[in-house]
Amino acid sequence: MIELLSIEKVTVRFDGLVALRDVSLAVEDGTVLGVIGPNGAGKTTLFNVVSGLVRPQSGTIRWCGTQLHGHRPDSLASMGISRTLQGLGLFPGMSVLDNVLVGAGPLARSGPLSTLLGLRRAARDEAELRDRAMETLEGLGIAGVHAAMPSSLPYGIRKRVALARALVAEPRLLLLDEPASGLAADEIDELEERITALSTRCAVVVVEHNIDWVMRVCSRVVVLDFGEVIAAGRPAYIQNDQRVIDAYLGVPA
Repeated sequence: MIELLSIEKVTVRFDGLVALRDVSLAVEDGTVLGVIGPNGAGKTTLFNVVSGLVRPQSGTIRWCGTQLHGHRPDSLASMGISRTLQGLGLFPGMSVLDNVLVGAGPLARSGPLSTLLGLRRAARDEAELRDRAMETLEGLGIAGVHAAMPSSLPYGIRKRVALARALVAEPRLLLLDEPASGLAADEIDELEERITALSTRCAVVVVEHNIDWVMRVCSRVVVLDFGEVIAAGRPAYIQNDQRVIDAYLGVPA
């Protein structure tokens, strides 16, 4: 398999507090990697390092074999990386379709001047992006709410809108921050099927507290505790690792 993302011995400190210490992991194309651990273990910090929101004090991050130096969140989509947020981050004053179009921005071929002048190419590009956004919504079963405002929709549907915004640019790596939180049981089952299907198109990294769901959907799991990797491997191995049981699971699964 092709290794897309490589994190090697990354350390992050905040005012003397060590959030991550010598963390290493790799994400291969076509896999689903789960990152679990107790609150404060460093999961969100790890996502923020990959997203360019946090600069590590030491360590190396490579994307498709190229070392990243000072990458920014606004460069992620053009690199082929998309991320959802735990708090969704949808724009309340924009329709569902327009929210998804925000994620399609990096695919636009026309510059702002062309758009401003109303040139044919800009109009054609906009139509293509809208078609792509609608296809993404349709794939998630929510095309019917494209004109609605996010605040008028149930929480589970809003989570799908946030996922559509991340998927519309067809990323090679999808970072999901607690995708199962707040969902009903049937929605969690549906999410499992969706993530499994997505893994044929891109690699997925999931930060999630629903351990049963993680063990079902992920091909590999990394466990963080106090900013350090204490275990990594297939779900069956993780569930029976004594360090993981002591730090997080409490009892063997």
